[in-house]
Amino acid sequence: MNQSTSTAVRTATPVISVKPVVLSAPGRGEDLRVRVTAPTTGDRLPVIVFSHGFGWSMDGYAPLADYWAAHGFVVLQPTHLDSRTLAVPHEDPRFPLIWRIRIEDLTRVLDNLTLLEDAVPGLGGRVDHDRIAVAGHSWGAQSVSTLLGARVLGPDGTPGEDLSDPRVRAGVLFALAGHGGADLTPLARDFGFLNPDFAAMSTPALLVAGDNDESALTVRGPDWFTDGYFASPGAKSLLTLFGATHSLGGIIGTDAAETTDENPARVALIQRLTTAYLHSVLDGTGDDWTEALAPDAELGRIESK
Repeated sequence: MNQSTSTAVRTATPVISVKPVVLSAPGRGEDLRVRVTAPTTGDRLPVIVFSHGFGWSMDGYAPLADYWAAHGFVVLQPTHLDSRTLAVPHEDPRFPLIWRIRIEDLTRVLDNLTLLEDAVPGLGGRVDHDRIAVAGHSWGAQSVSTLLGARVLGPDGTPGEDLSDPRVRAGVLFALAGHGGADLTPLARDFGFLNPDFAAMSTPALLVAGDNDESALTVRGPDWFTDGYFASPGAKSLLTLFGATHSLGGIIGTDAAETTDENPARVALIQRLTTAYLHSVLDGTGDDWTEALAPDAELGRIESK
């Protein structure tokens, strides 16, 4: 497989993963369980807090978490209440609020960063609390987008509460849901949180979308997943993957039922590009992270603003 020559992509190192690290979460109904994955060597390690898609858990997305950790990041993966591992029924009074609880999960992880790093043998004191990124897929992308400044529009069209977090310096948004209202199918209109406003999502971010991602949530086509790029201010980049569906080649895991477009080369490209992007932004190196696309330019395109 071709490798990028970008200086932003480091040599892989062994990783260690610890789970579950349990955070007390009064009022949530379940304590918050987190997986921590980190390189066995290195100091001043930047952090990625990752939010899974609907139904998944801290045990998914190994192709991303393991790769990021092997290339210098500490990856924190909370299990949200919608996880199939928790089996919270639809009639549970918490269910309509899960979208907000998801965001609280992410901030709880950030609030307990020292506890989480101390749970991994040899990791304490090696984490840089000033270089934090968030990432997420599908519902997870919408969850982390609020920490970057996105808001949810109320029924009257007024932007909701500002849930942005100044500790977060960058984001990677995989298959981020687009605008609500008339762009949604009747089924999706029942989910009030599927009505984002990107006007204040100013934190730097890389959005990743598949040009074959046809969603049952929207009456539009795959371009719906690019709204967050075009409608947000600030430094943004968009990676469009040719032929990719919602699983983007298998970022959840190649053996996952949701992986309808298994493509190891596509996943490898995502691994390299997201790693190079985050190191470039968080390290302030100015490295041209887009060089990581060059060996596989036929798989996608990058645009930036």
